[in-house]
Amino acid sequence: MKHFYTLLLIFTTTIAFAQLVPPAELSAYYTTVNFSSTGSTLKNDLIDVTTDKHTNFLSYSDVWDASRITDLDPNNSNNVLLIYGYNDTDGSITTDRTRGKFENGGSVGDWNREHVYPKSLGNPNLGTSGPGSDAQMLRPSDVQRNGQRGSLRFADKNTGEFTNGESGETNGGWYPGDEWKGDCARIIMYMYLRYGDRCLPTVVGFGSSASTTDDMIDLFLQWNAEDPVVEGGLEDVRNAYHGNSSNEYAQGNRNPFIDNPYLATVIWGGPEAQNRWETLSITDVQQDSIKLFPNPANGNEVTILSNQSIIAEVYNILGKKVTVQNITSNQSKLNISELTKGVYIVKLNSENGTQTRRLIKQ
Repeated sequence: MKHFYTLLLIFTTTIAFAQLVPPAELSAYYTTVNFSSTGSTLKNDLIDVTTDKHTNFLSYSDVWDASRITDLDPNNSNNVLLIYGYNDTDGSITTDRTRGKFENGGSVGDWNREHVYPKSLGNPNLGTSGPGSDAQMLRPSDVQRNGQRGSLRFADKNTGEFTNGESGETNGGWYPGDEWKGDCARIIMYMYLRYGDRCLPTVVGFGSSASTTDDMIDLFLQWNAEDPVVEGGLEDVRNAYHGNSSNEYAQGNRNPFIDNPYLATVIWGGPEAQNRWETLSITDVQQDSIKLFPNPANGNEVTILSNQSIIAEVYNILGKKVTVQNITSNQSKLNISELTKGVYIVKLNSENGTQTRRLIKQ
């Protein structure tokens, strides 16, 4: 049975559109970013701020010292957390989740600096300076575990595989583990912002970019949504340290997808990721002109009520027009049956002008 829901759209000339609002402690950092924008426009704003704030370029050696500050085990400050690690008690050092913070080097039992975006997959090779020494990307890892990953591209696990959250080789690639897949996705997104075509997501992961306007792939959008940021956890600690340029080994820039994973959804679409920020909703709405409900919409058809004729244009989050329909005055139906789940922009054109509204289809 088909289910139909009603979306009531009434217009006004004074409207404040819903937009993301960074918390007060981040407002100064993101002051140049227009968070009412979407798609490539928002991406370009984030590229600018991420690049401009990167004022301290760490040497490859500096990253040892930075990691001993940013990657500490919250339960034991003498240890660092090891990416891809998952078990400290199974008798195998290669699976360790923690290691003494001064046990770093290149020997068995040491931890070293894992290039989450492998050096050799960069175009050109990332090396050990510039992008190859970016501390937002380098993470402590067991030497042997790091060697097992090597330059394997990221891949999703099969159903029933790695049921205890382990990392390992799968489908010709590397699964980072349940605890780390969101971290890895957000690191790859950061590297794409910061270094552009030199660090393409399509090169470092198995997945499709068909639904995005650029080279982001569905695998990283999925992991970003499935493994959200833990409030006050390792990602937050790392981001806060590097975002404060007064810290000795801080780069000065932040990973915006740690600050709010939902930014990836607004830019590239895909499954709706964790939204860590509040939104501004419509204000100063005239009762006799504009209202909107319900939103999100769950059906195949919505109803628009208006006292004038409208041309309704629906765009996906990447700015591509997906449907156009004439809406007569009073009551008319807008068919959204062809829309997949996600966020859309509805542009409503009338003789009095154009209004725009974000629509979520569930």
